[in-house]
Amino acid sequence: MNLTVFATFCLIVLARITDVSLATIRMVSVVQGRRGFAAVLGFFEALVFISVVAKVLLNMNQPVYALAYGLGFATGTYLGMAIEQRLAFGTQLVFLLTPKGPDLAEVLRAGDYRVAELKGQTRDGYLTILCVEIARRQATKLIRIASAVDEQCVVIVNDIRRSDLARRIDPKGNERKSLWFLTAR
Repeated sequence: MNLTVFATFCLIVLARITDVSLATIRMVSVVQGRRGFAAVLGFFEALVFISVVAKVLLNMNQPVYALAYGLGFATGTYLGMAIEQRLAFGTQLVFLLTPKGPDLAEVLRAGDYRVAELKGQTRDGYLTILCVEIARRQATKLIRIASAVDEQCVVIVNDIRRSDLARRIDPKGNERKSLWFLTAR
């Protein structure tokens, strides 16, 4: 393999990593209803994709380019998922099922979480269901707090497609700024 083929191999891998990572983030944006952001990502994704496909198809005498294409796709899928989890766009509704509901609700409210309490009953007895709508990137912190208060707390997390969280007034009375690119429209 000469230097030109090796350099092209590396460029194809990097381009596919970029293109597939963008595609992964774009698909999450589509599911969450962020059309504008998804469209911008789709534009750049298509530019990179068509360039790479053209290079591979015009050089079919170099089968190593097809290998680079596949390697870039696999790596891009993994990296795209890692980036999306790190960015953690969107909101989630967290249900906390616990017999220590009043105690946990008090701790969460002290931490400026907006909490709704519901009473429930299972075959094991009564419990409280706490509902908390949060930004997705705060879910891990909320779960840690809940586990510290009640290690037996059952946690159910649901993604929310549409919410007015970004435009809501916080508990201290300050109006939150709307993050237009993160909200579903």
